[in-house]
Amino acid sequence: MKKFNTTAVCIPSKHYMVDISERVKEIKVLVDAGEYFAINRARQYGKTTTLTALKSVLRKEYTVLSLDFQRLDNDVFASGASFAQAMARIIIDAYEFESVSIPKDTIDALQKLNDEDEKKVKMDDLFRTLRRWIVRSEAGIVLMIDEVDSATNNQVFLDFLAQLRDGYISRDADGIPTFQSVILAGVTDVKHLKSKIRLEDNSRENSPWNIAADFNIDMSLSETGIKGMLDEYEADHHTGMDTGAIAKSIREYTNGYPFLVSRICQLIDERICKGMSPSKAWTRIGIDEAIKLILAESNTLFQSLTKNLNNYPELKRSIRSILMEGTRLTWNHQQDAITQLQMYGLIRNDHNTVKIANRIFEIMLYNLFISDEELKSNVFSREGELAKNQFVTDGKLNMRLILERFIETYTQVCGPLVDRFKEKDGRELFLLYLKPIINGTGNYYIEAQTRDQTRTDVIVDYLGEQYIIELKIWRGPRYNADGEKQIKEYLDHWNLDTGYMLSFNFNKNKEPGVRQVRIDDKILYEGTV
Repeated sequence: MKKFNTTAVCIPSKHYMVDISERVKEIKVLVDAGEYFAINRARQYGKTTTLTALKSVLRKEYTVLSLDFQRLDNDVFASGASFAQAMARIIIDAYEFESVSIPKDTIDALQKLNDEDEKKVKMDDLFRTLRRWIVRSEAGIVLMIDEVDSATNNQVFLDFLAQLRDGYISRDADGIPTFQSVILAGVTDVKHLKSKIRLEDNSRENSPWNIAADFNIDMSLSETGIKGMLDEYEADHHTGMDTGAIAKSIREYTNGYPFLVSRICQLIDERICKGMSPSKAWTRIGIDEAIKLILAESNTLFQSLTKNLNNYPELKRSIRSILMEGTRLTWNHQQDAITQLQMYGLIRNDHNTVKIANRIFEIMLYNLFISDEELKSNVFSREGELAKNQFVTDGKLNMRLILERFIETYTQVCGPLVDRFKEKDGRELFLLYLKPIINGTGNYYIEAQTRDQTRTDVIVDYLGEQYIIELKIWRGPRYNADGEKQIKEYLDHWNLDTGYMLSFNFNKNKEPGVRQVRIDDKILYEGTV
């Protein structure tokens, strides 16, 4: 029986997976055109699975030399000679253990290169041997290298890329034989690596991979693709799930991030189905439970994300500004911070505006930043924790009571609003109060409702129920009426009857508290601080 997989390569005969055949066809077009390119995507974004499927297709027409730099020790990059000899050994292994078609005299030459005194070996010796193989091969040779990140901080690797680049240029200019296509895969964008043109040149630098074609193929998993995977699972297990609705919900939370898609499904299948019926597990309730488990676990993806944020404080500040302060950043590839955040999979381009890559990352990052705030001052979180049991009745949140108690706590702790108060301050304090109430049972995320992010909603998922809370600074009755109209439309979108608004009001004659307002067929509870 197949299962969902979140480690190593996904294999169609063993694992439930999204059909990526169309993606492979798109990549093959680049190979057929003789392009050199890099597949740069974040950790656990399906790069290796894609390369494995691509290799299977390409072998019908080409000789594919597939290497993995994770197998190389660091000392391999000590010199061009040690690197060339290591590459010779890897190619020999491909011949012996992977049945790659390589002429015997080429293997003999590579073995001789490996056995030679290292002092006598040069990087060019490896490429001369490879060129002789290429010129004799009836099929074009495609070089695929996975996990190039392990080598990108080494000058020897840059020299290796420079040799590949020179071969590419000579192929077109002088007809010198070289690889049909070269594909590098990893997180780091090798296209932007720099190396000195000459050792004695202290100023001029050049990219050793500036001949690479752009790789703009979407590797996220589509809603249609996720549904196809779930259809296959449903045919085997007969849970009665609505595969279209489940695929839509998973896509909304993950934005198609392959690891997150597979992990949600894996947790529902292997863990949540043990605690409830499969028919219930494969609903929005099961998805919420899976997301709760993902956020609570120490998986390698989250470890990688937090490590990158801690290693690059300026990136952490940028992310925090977007989430906690509602800062709007225009998408600009010339900004190093934006390029790095995209490279690590933390952000995406949404109508030329920087946006967090997916809702799960948003929740994870909010939890991270809220925890930072808790370390500074835990008054609000402590009050929320102490009052937690008051706010749940028959498995449902009493959001009106949460607003009332938050307003009381704010008034007691902070007193009157001051001019320096910003909307972000209220948002942080409300989330500090809310988090311990729903922690372990529900999730929340933030959604900006306008392009300039002037209106922000907190959306809470709690045991299959959704609660929409708009947070804003009071700017007068007309502005408030517009907000009521907007949240009504949003409630229509979510098929909800009740919504909540929390206004931070500077007027001295305001009336703090919560009042009920009816807007057509909707009920709004409007809280005023």
